[in-house]
Amino acid sequence: MEEPSQGSFVTTINEDYEAVCWGCGLNLVLPSYAPVFKCGWCGAITNQNPVRPETKSFGLRRFRDRCFVVILAVFMLFVICGGIWAAYPVLFSISLACGIFHCVTTACLAISTLSTFILVAFKCAGIPPTILYGTHPGVGNSALNNYTFCNYCSKPKSPRTHHCRTCRMCVLDMDHHCPFIGNCVGAGNHKQFIAFLISAVISTIYAAVMCVYSVIHILPPLENGAAYASEVAHVAHGNSLSILRAVKNISFAYLANAVFISVRGLVLVYLFVASVSVAIGLSVLLWQQLSYIYEGKTYLSHLSSQGTEEDGEKSCRNLLLFFGCPDSIEWQLPTIRKLRKRHKT
Repeated sequence: MEEPSQGSFVTTINEDYEAVCWGCGLNLVLPSYAPVFKCGWCGAITNQNPVRPETKSFGLRRFRDRCFVVILAVFMLFVICGGIWAAYPVLFSISLACGIFHCVTTACLAISTLSTFILVAFKCAGIPPTILYGTHPGVGNSALNNYTFCNYCSKPKSPRTHHCRTCRMCVLDMDHHCPFIGNCVGAGNHKQFIAFLISAVISTIYAAVMCVYSVIHILPPLENGAAYASEVAHVAHGNSLSILRAVKNISFAYLANAVFISVRGLVLVYLFVASVSVAIGLSVLLWQQLSYIYEGKTYLSHLSSQGTEEDGEKSCRNLLLFFGCPDSIEWQLPTIRKLRKRHKT
């Protein structure tokens, strides 16, 4: 078998690949096929991967959202109406001033919670601004930096814009899609969403406190109440085991009395359990939302930045800007200035 000569060698020829940028319409010559590339002129990012079609479960998702909205609305009305029916006869029996005060407080909290819920549910989550694209003379240098093209809406999509397949639209600064309001949370209704969470947390905590206050007045007096009072006074200066024993005895006595509780008392107990559960869940969600705002992020941008070195600027100024507070307030609050200096160090 004849061996090849020393001068022979094998070479590979790389063929250039030509692609068109959707942002400026220029023909780009790439060294090889790339499914995702960025234009050197306008900065737009082109994704040539096949587009996933819209799923057929759109109707099911919309039906799910409507069911969640109805459930949440019924729960809020139940807390308001059930609380008024169960608690306020007890409060008015204590004193007229007490009943009027709590009626006014309930009306303010109910109006605040329902109005913010309606706003966040029916207000547009945020429409991305219209921007020129597709023509080289009209698109300037870096005019579409890091923009992508939404194949569902057929328009440019900024880095902080996301397409919601449930709402079938692109949402500016989209945080998440909330089925309980049947709408996305974005630049257009994020403030109203935070206001709704704050109002709902305060309302549920107030409802839980009023339920406990009313149940205490509904329960029949404890048998041997004087003996329990003397036991508490006796162990007040004792050890922790004696205090726990006294608390246990009093708790069992109240549970024994709860057997004779009325229907009004049962409604108050259920309202208390439901209000505390909802208050805990909404408080966790509110804390998460405020922490993302403090970091200058949204929930989706937080997910996309995981595993990378990309990190937003953590500052209390992000919270002030989010709520529309003027910059002069920041310098009038010494605690905020100290926090900013601590973060910078």
